[in-house]
Amino acid sequence: MTTIKRGDVELLAPAGDWDCMRAAVANGADAIFFGVEKFNARARANNFQMDELPEIMAFLHSYGVKGFLTFNILVFEDELEEAKRLIEACIDAGVDAVIVQDLGLVKLIRELSPDFPIHGSTQMTITSPEAVEFTKPFNMERVVLGRENNLKQIQKIGEQAKLPMEVFVHGALCVSYSGQCLTSEMWGGRSANRGECAQACRLPYDLMVDGVQQPMGDVAYLLSPKDLAAIDIVPELIEAGVTSFKIEGRLKSPEYVANVVSKYRRVIDNYFDGNNAQPSKEEVRELQQSFSRGFTHGFLKGTNNKQLVDGTFPKSRGVYLGRVERVLRDAIICRIDAPLKRGDGIVFDAGDPTKKEEGGRVYDLRRQGVKIEGEAQEGTVLEIVPGRNDVDLRRVKVGDKVWKTSDPALDKRLRATFETDKPYRVFPMHVKVAGKAGEPMRTWWTDVQKGTTVEVVSELPLEVALKRPMDQALLEDQLGRLGGTLFQLEKLDNELEGDLIVPVRELNRMRREAVEQLAEERPKPPVYIKNRVDIFADAKPLATEQGADDVVIGTKPQLTVLCRTLEQVEAAVETNATMIYADFEFIKQFPAAIAIARAAGKPIALATPRIHMPNENGYHANILKLKPDAVLVRNTGALYYYLRAKASQAPDEPFPQLIGDFSLNIANHKAVNVFTEVGCDLVTPSYDLNIQQMVDLLGRSDTSKVEVVLHQHLPMFHTEHCVYCTFMSEGTDFTNCGRPCEEKRASLQDRIGMSHPVRVDEGCRNTVYNAIEQSGAEYLSHFIDLGVRVFRIEFLEESGEKVREVMDLYEQALEGRVSGTQVWRSLKAINQLGVTRGQLVK
Repeated sequence: MTTIKRGDVELLAPAGDWDCMRAAVANGADAIFFGVEKFNARARANNFQMDELPEIMAFLHSYGVKGFLTFNILVFEDELEEAKRLIEACIDAGVDAVIVQDLGLVKLIRELSPDFPIHGSTQMTITSPEAVEFTKPFNMERVVLGRENNLKQIQKIGEQAKLPMEVFVHGALCVSYSGQCLTSEMWGGRSANRGECAQACRLPYDLMVDGVQQPMGDVAYLLSPKDLAAIDIVPELIEAGVTSFKIEGRLKSPEYVANVVSKYRRVIDNYFDGNNAQPSKEEVRELQQSFSRGFTHGFLKGTNNKQLVDGTFPKSRGVYLGRVERVLRDAIICRIDAPLKRGDGIVFDAGDPTKKEEGGRVYDLRRQGVKIEGEAQEGTVLEIVPGRNDVDLRRVKVGDKVWKTSDPALDKRLRATFETDKPYRVFPMHVKVAGKAGEPMRTWWTDVQKGTTVEVVSELPLEVALKRPMDQALLEDQLGRLGGTLFQLEKLDNELEGDLIVPVRELNRMRREAVEQLAEERPKPPVYIKNRVDIFADAKPLATEQGADDVVIGTKPQLTVLCRTLEQVEAAVETNATMIYADFEFIKQFPAAIAIARAAGKPIALATPRIHMPNENGYHANILKLKPDAVLVRNTGALYYYLRAKASQAPDEPFPQLIGDFSLNIANHKAVNVFTEVGCDLVTPSYDLNIQQMVDLLGRSDTSKVEVVLHQHLPMFHTEHCVYCTFMSEGTDFTNCGRPCEEKRASLQDRIGMSHPVRVDEGCRNTVYNAIEQSGAEYLSHFIDLGVRVFRIEFLEESGEKVREVMDLYEQALEGRVSGTQVWRSLKAINQLGVTRGQLVK
């Protein structure tokens, strides 16, 4: 195994504004990730402006810090020109890399510049060595692994794929796989794949089992994970091959950034100094104080569903203080589990965060009626007096939990780290001095970290010293007066010949000039290749550009049908469907589905899981053994596996068609081209597209290679967290849960009474489906006019009879015997396509 050196490991910090950026630099970050205006996955952050890029990069590079721009969203067809302008601005400003989700955008960047660094975002759902291999033709510099990978998997990916790996180590956890969550837009028109997550996972849900509501006590937040904190396993992460330690939090405060960055900086440095001491209790408390829903290792130490989701509250609590033991007239009595002082913020937790909670500032602390000054330490039995107008003590009960929600003294200390006139960092400087009497003194000043050297020559000649010559000590004293600059003198080589002198004012001038020159060199941006690019050179001409008569009508439109039960397959083969997709929870049912389809003379496709983890290729080998007519491929790792299998077999040997599903997140014609050029026979556009965005994509793409999903229950969350295991068993993961998913059907009932089915796949991952199906039937004729010939109808829990009824309606719509409006009205489906209806320009 390669030995990892200190310089190989990067601490990567978030910045939502200038204060956060300064806080990160001041507290030891090696790199910063930030977004500008529109194109990033934190639309709610303050964000920066595109015209600030040169200033941002100059600031960061002055301190030797890298800056990565987050471009980790899907880019729609009508945004490609704007996206190109932003990438060009990044290239000009010397941004050190862009973090990208959309493979169409990756293609565009590579057209613009072969050497501009790209990082594959966690939104790419890269969780296996094969998924990393899929990205290699694009020459990405690194990948950000899914938060669901554990330490062993991370090590395996690194050893096999040999590409630098970035891993989240601290902050909020998404319950859904990044890039695979459609809930926020489905319910609120705000897409997580567009940086507008409305945090549907933090809402309360009732657990329904076989249609009956389960009593859950105070557990209501069934999808709200605790926060990730891997500070105590940093050594294990380094030894697993992680080279970039990423802190989540572009919506967080600068105090949070300062706090978390400084703690992880210390632990990483300690590791390389040979000190693997665990963080102290006080350090962990300070981390909790800045933001915490309770800390967990997430999936890094393996899956433990019980530890991941507590379920009793969805928001930051801070530090646990204890429980109310008595309520007095003006105070409560509590034995505190953490230090407390006047001015700290507290909240009383009665176990129902949906109701107003009492909270405010600590006004006084007493012990047995006697006021105490200073900070009370843990273990003390205290009378805590809240601010007079803050808390209604009549609403506080014995047994309520007490949390310390804020610590103004800590915040003040953290702000002091970056609210200062002094430079945040200083860099070693080497100076060499040479010359002889009668000649100018020559000096060379080297910025050791940057490797830059400047020469400064005295304006006055060197003279023989009659009294005090310039010896080593005097030169180090005068030339080393670098306070308030970015430099400190580390080494001085004195090669003066004889006892010589120049005026001190001349030494000062030379020092100032050298510092000025070196400081000007530090922010200079790296230079990248930048090509002129026509973003539509690889697109199909629009009908308006080629003349309407040139639009090829082609073959008759056809319906395909995706089934999730054998009963549905039996019904589907009796319809006019031209392809049956089998998407089952358990692979053992695949042979029966194939037998039914073959007996009816229907082609059949088998669906892969949405996720591909290390050591899961056996699933795909089984699919190939069953010799289906097609495979519905749902991630780049699986796609790479099938493409490699196809390349290794004899050319005349039949191989299943490869159909790329919605989860590949295809949102523009360039992404269509990426997947069809590597070997997909058909691709399915992303569900993030509204109708106008779909029309734009189809207008620029080869529609003979596009399949549109016309009817479905939208898969909203796709998650490693198992609702069945967590809330319907005593177990912690698939090895000990007893598999209640094989006997019972769970769903999550939301606040308006809609019950959303939860289904399990072969890898024990859960998908939460929207309660009501949706239909794009209204747009069918538009899609046909654009050249689409394959339309998919997807079923979830429907009976065989319902399958026949729905398929018959869509057959009639295809033949023009009923309108699209009649279809969705008959089905009582949501009238939209994908996640938002959008506006179709007539």
